[in-house]
Amino acid sequence: MAKLSINSTVRMNSGYEIPLLGFGVYQTPMDVAESVTAHAVKSGYRHADSAAAYRNEAPTAAGLLSTDLPRSELFFTSKVPPKAINYEAAKAVVDESLKFTGLEYIDLYLLHAPYGGKENRLGAWKALVEAVEEGKVRSIGVSNYGVHHLEELEEWIKSEEEKKGKGKGGVLSVNQVELHPWLARDDIVEWCEKRGVVLEAYCPLVRATKIDDPLLTPLAKKHNKTTSQILLRWGLQKNFVILPKSVTPARIEENKALYDFELDEEDMKSLNTGKYEPCAWDPTVSRD
Repeated sequence: MAKLSINSTVRMNSGYEIPLLGFGVYQTPMDVAESVTAHAVKSGYRHADSAAAYRNEAPTAAGLLSTDLPRSELFFTSKVPPKAINYEAAKAVVDESLKFTGLEYIDLYLLHAPYGGKENRLGAWKALVEAVEEGKVRSIGVSNYGVHHLEELEEWIKSEEEKKGKGKGGVLSVNQVELHPWLARDDIVEWCEKRGVVLEAYCPLVRATKIDDPLLTPLAKKHNKTTSQILLRWGLQKNFVILPKSVTPARIEENKALYDFELDEEDMKSLNTGKYEPCAWDPTVSRD
């Protein structure tokens, strides 16, 4: 594999690059979101992952923009809330995100979950397609989509292209799901990789429930790293965009110290648990 660095990116189907290391702000309080995001940027992060439902888009964006770095080197993500998965609400949410953040455009906008039923899911996707056409958003994708949801969307995109021309159904760039060795989601990963859809891994640290796990501790000792760093490096070597979150400056710095070691083939094999153990919600199995 190519040597990774904190500046490593992957090209999305939209043609834009996304940094492989992101800074997650789920449940980060509004009153600290700006300062911790600013610390992350000073530490080398260039990518912040927020959402309308997190209620911290504005301070997160402010923290991201707190240095003299050009906007082109920074990457901001937001998401349509699960309760707003329909055409009209999704259009309104995108406009609200732009207003709250003061950004001229948002790098990536996702549908937060496959809720609302087929008609509303596809309506919300159509709203994101229009946001791209209007220059409000650069790339679009989904979050928590299982294979059946992805195939529903792919079918609609193909249908729109047949009727209106290439690209008119929108370009699916990302699927953000919970990913770690205890939830590797081989079916979703295979589907996305075949189509060039970037996988973003949330809860890459399994919500700190595996810090002392016997699967990780030998690898941590072998590489002189923490078990958290082993987990994050696993995600990077899977070519996932990883989204560790923390409000602790020392942890923010620890979570980006991933580029002076590499897990070998045996290390990676040892982390193939074959388990299906979500530590968060799991909308990928929703059949609505």
